[in-house]
Amino acid sequence: MANKDYYEVLGLTKGASDDEIKRAFRKLAVQYHPDKNKGNKEAEEKFKEINEAYQVLSDPEKKARYDQFGTADFQGGFDGFGGFGGFDFADMGFGDIFDSFFGGGFSSRRRKDAPQKGDDIEVIMRLTFEEAVFGAEKEISISRNETCETCRGNGAKPGTSPVTCDKCSGTGQVRVQRSTPLGSFVSTSYCDKCGGKGKLINDPCTTCKGKGKERKHRKIKVNVPAGVDNDNIIPLRGQGEHGVNGGPPGDLYIGLKVGSHPVLKRKGVDIYIDTHISFAQAALGTELKVPTVDGDVKYTVPQGTQPGTIFRLKGKGVPKVNSSARGDQYVNVIVDVPKKLNEKQVEALELFMEASGEEWQQPKETKKGGSFMGKIFGKDK
Repeated sequence: MANKDYYEVLGLTKGASDDEIKRAFRKLAVQYHPDKNKGNKEAEEKFKEINEAYQVLSDPEKKARYDQFGTADFQGGFDGFGGFGGFDFADMGFGDIFDSFFGGGFSSRRRKDAPQKGDDIEVIMRLTFEEAVFGAEKEISISRNETCETCRGNGAKPGTSPVTCDKCSGTGQVRVQRSTPLGSFVSTSYCDKCGGKGKLINDPCTTCKGKGKERKHRKIKVNVPAGVDNDNIIPLRGQGEHGVNGGPPGDLYIGLKVGSHPVLKRKGVDIYIDTHISFAQAALGTELKVPTVDGDVKYTVPQGTQPGTIFRLKGKGVPKVNSSARGDQYVNVIVDVPKKLNEKQVEALELFMEASGEEWQQPKETKKGGSFMGKIFGKDK
């Protein structure tokens, strides 16, 4: 991610709040998650960029360094500019330029045995239309790294313990002083013997092979609240990957995907439906049976209802999340005009027009024979 703006990756501007950073990350993580974009290499790379940006901007210390220096890796400082004396360029992260000049990499001075929070986990849960409206108790399966139950996370075989590294004396770091034409430089890197942990495991745990963690498959019950919608996210705190060295666990974020309904359409907390009536029913009025999420309800359509009229069924919509209030259902009335009429229907309409003071001007016959109205009403063969 060299030369990339972490804020830009998340669609934010510099100075964004912690909440804005979290919301942006969750939204993009669900959009580009590998489970949702299988085989899409571009989405996979985008997901990695999003995760890397979030790891920096969600950490107050890394974020402060990034905002100040443009990199989250800078931890060096210098004791006076004159003579370049006493520099400690540990973990500046400037890459090959310093490696080739000073000979040796620059690694983080943070000990690897320090407590670290576990990674977050993102999964997708699919709901039916009704489950999203009324809520449901669901169960999801996840795989996560958990603290090894055999060694309790220390990586050593039961009855033994890790020992202090004799090379770094338990600090996890080694410091090397180099003399250059520019002065004396001190570099700090992880101890190559203990890997920066400050401890050595001579007799590893047979369950986790000395890692202190083991992969577990878990089923977790999720209470989905009524009123959730497509792409909503349910956070479950502490249900992510277990922390390292006693650190807290990460969180589990559940992205929701809601299925469609055969006739009902949802917009926010309101529901919409089209219903068809004949032009006679529209003129005379009728009683309809309208499907809702609560079951069929009867609704009286008044006389003279015009095409495109929309009726509201108050309180028949979707519940608002964590509220007793509900949206409404809107019924769009479509008046069907028949394409063909039999003779009795034509006569009845003629009488209706006569009673209304109208006169039916029968259309002229077409070139192919037969009247235009006759063809519509099915009188001409």
